[in-house]
Amino acid sequence: QVQLVESGGGLAQPGGSLRLSCATSGFNLANYDIGWYRQAPGKERAGVSCISSSGTDTYYVDSVKGRFTISRDNAKNIVYLQMDNLKLEDTGVYYCGAPQYSTIEAMCVRGPGPLYNYWGQGTQVTVLA
Repeated sequence: QVQLVESGGGLAQPGGSLRLSCATSGFNLANYDIGWYRQAPGKERAGVSCISSSGTDTYYVDSVKGRFTISRDNAKNIVYLQMDNLKLEDTGVYYCGAPQYSTIEAMCVRGPGPLYNYWGQGTQVTVLA
């Protein structure tokens, strides 16, 4: 039974920081690429950052480059998203997910597709002055 549990969200001011966690179970995390996806108000769920199964390859959408850092601890079955220098446009519900594509870039840019349905409850990130 695949389980994904996001946590760590909250309220932050512009320039602040949050660290999101995705605790996984029911599958061998070490065998899967995984990413963070954001659903902003009135928008479709879209990729933010993705990481390869080994952690050696990462991808960030342009809007978060230099500010967010994705990492993983396969031994603990946890994926992290360190969010620094937060901006108002970072607001949204953050989910972790693992739609598998041929590249990490494709995973973030193309995914998630309509057939992927392994999500947690998400964690709310709100950035406001």
